[in-house]
Amino acid sequence: MSLLTPNPGLIFWMLVVFLLVVFILAKFAWKPIIKGLKDRENEIQGALDLAERTRAEMMQLKSDNEKLIAEANAVRDQILRDAKDAADRTILESKDKAAVEAQKMIESAREAIRNEQQVAVTKIRKEVATLSLEIAEKVLHRELKDKEAQEQLIAELASSARLN
Repeated sequence: MSLLTPNPGLIFWMLVVFLLVVFILAKFAWKPIIKGLKDRENEIQGALDLAERTRAEMMQLKSDNEKLIAEANAVRDQILRDAKDAADRTILESKDKAAVEAQKMIESAREAIRNEQQVAVTKIRKEVATLSLEIAEKVLHRELKDKEAQEQLIAELASSARLN
């Protein structure tokens, strides 16, 4: 029952220790904590102010960009009208010349296709040579180990190395 009844001596020492802890906290801890909180509050306010200024600048930039886009669209429309007029004049003046140039372009395209085809064939040949070397290397590696395994590997590699 002594645990449930308050002891005046214990209450006195608990009060002394409590007041001592409050004094130590007031002397050493509360000022740095309050200063840290104030600093953090100032940093947050500075960040909010910066964000507001940035937002205002972004709105100004957006407005400027919209003006520039409108001007660019007007210039683009004028350039397109001028280009269309020039193209119409050019078409009327040089139908025969366009036909000859079209024929030259077709021949040039055919030549480019032939060149690309030759490049593709050369690449395929190089890939086949590389693949053949890899197969030969694997076969030689297996040859040193086991004859049956070599024959099985050749069959597998031959079936997986189909060229389309």
